[in-house]
Amino acid sequence: MIQSFEDLFIFQSARELCIKIYKITENESFASDYRFVQQIHAAAGSIMDNIAEGFERSGNKEFLNFLYIAKASCGEVRSQIIRAHDVGHITTDEFENLYNDTKKLSASIMNFTKELKSKGYKGFKYSEQ
Repeated sequence: MIQSFEDLFIFQSARELCIKIYKITENESFASDYRFVQQIHAAAGSIMDNIAEGFERSGNKEFLNFLYIAKASCGEVRSQIIRAHDVGHITTDEFENLYNDTKKLSASIMNFTKELKSKGYKGFKYSEQ
């Protein structure tokens, strides 16, 4: 049974992605691109923050809206990963791993929204993911 947003698989995955993003931005080339670092940190944090904020709202409709925003932020991070690779801030291996992580997370968020819609939950007491 899910009792808090921390119990959600999508939140846990978003958290792991955020940690990976923070670590790769410590690379010397990336770290010197301050504005880009701020952008990708904000987008990665937005994924997990929107999942958390939506969960804490009182109803499904609001939660779904926040999940859509989280999914959009995941796309933003994916775009930024592509750009980081294009300008040489990350290696091809780092790019492929992060790109795959964002694709999986985006799909997981969408699957969770579909399930949430199909179950017809009305409040924030979700019995399964």
